[in-house]
Amino acid sequence: MAALDLNLPVEWIGPFWMGLQILLILVVAFVLQRIISRCLIRLSHSYTLPPQLMVPLRGALRWLIMGSALIIVLERLGVSATVLWTALSGFVAVAAVAFFAMWSVLSNLLCAVLIFTVGPFRIGDVVELVETLDKPGVKGRVTAINLLFTTLVEMPEAGGALVQVPNSQFFQKCVRRWRGTDVLPMVGEDKPAGGN
Repeated sequence: MAALDLNLPVEWIGPFWMGLQILLILVVAFVLQRIISRCLIRLSHSYTLPPQLMVPLRGALRWLIMGSALIIVLERLGVSATVLWTALSGFVAVAAVAFFAMWSVLSNLLCAVLIFTVGPFRIGDVVELVETLDKPGVKGRVTAINLLFTTLVEMPEAGGALVQVPNSQFFQKCVRRWRGTDVLPMVGEDKPAGGN
């Protein structure tokens, strides 16, 4: 039985090593992304962080790692690092202008992160945004908190309508808060014992 000849022709050695390096870069990026994702999952369980915060964070880190791997692969394929960084800085400048145009949305996103981490109120609490002392604001039970809005059920006397308040409003106005479920009954619920 003849032995296999594993000697590669000289012209194949360069592409072979290039392909091996690219494969190694992609594998390292994938493994790094998985490790960071698992660390974030453990962190979210340890500190009971909500999934509404963790999903975008994991996605952003995944894109950052895979984007960096793509840039490194392109550089290995011979694309000039100067061209790559010029294109990247141009993209970042356009993104910065777009984010500046969307500052109110970003403000609500940042305020959502603060609501999730600091916890000035939670689902089930009754909150009231105070406009002025003589003018009543929005008051209701918190039923949902997402990255842009906090949803309140208004007082039953007001019809129990759902009100979506931008998260940034909770940091721009005074807020009254009552903990627990015995302050304001939901629409269709009986008032708590001792209530009028």
